[in-house]
Amino acid sequence: MPEKRLTISIGTDHAGFPLKAPIIALLEARGHTVIDFGCSSAEPCDYPDFIRPAAEAVASGQADCGIVLGGSGNGEAIVANKVPGVRCGLCWDLWSAEMTKSHNHANCIAIGARPVPEALALQIVGAWLDTEQEDGRHARRVAKIEGST
Repeated sequence: MPEKRLTISIGTDHAGFPLKAPIIALLEARGHTVIDFGCSSAEPCDYPDFIRPAAEAVASGQADCGIVLGGSGNGEAIVANKVPGVRCGLCWDLWSAEMTKSHNHANCIAIGARPVPEALALQIVGAWLDTEQEDGRHARRVAKIEGST
């Protein structure tokens, strides 16, 4: 079955910048549309300036999902999760990418460019996109996260 075409927001700081172009290339090769919220160089910058707009695009429906990048990915996940309606999981391997999608229904992921090499980052993105959300107890728990139960 052909993959569903998505609109994916991406935001990064200077530390995550080296992963941005390879991830965008992967997404576009898979037929997805990418909305790039920056940054556009390895010059030091403040990550909330780029991560919050990427997350807000997910929350507003402008993007189907989002990817945020940084040095560790922790700060980026925190900023993204401050946006109501965004569930951003920090991913460091394939298992974490699969679990954040299947169990937590993450509509955004954060990846740290310092601990995660490029080849693994690309595999993480692919695994996250290819993983299905599990319903049942996981949907019930996500509803509680969202405050709807």
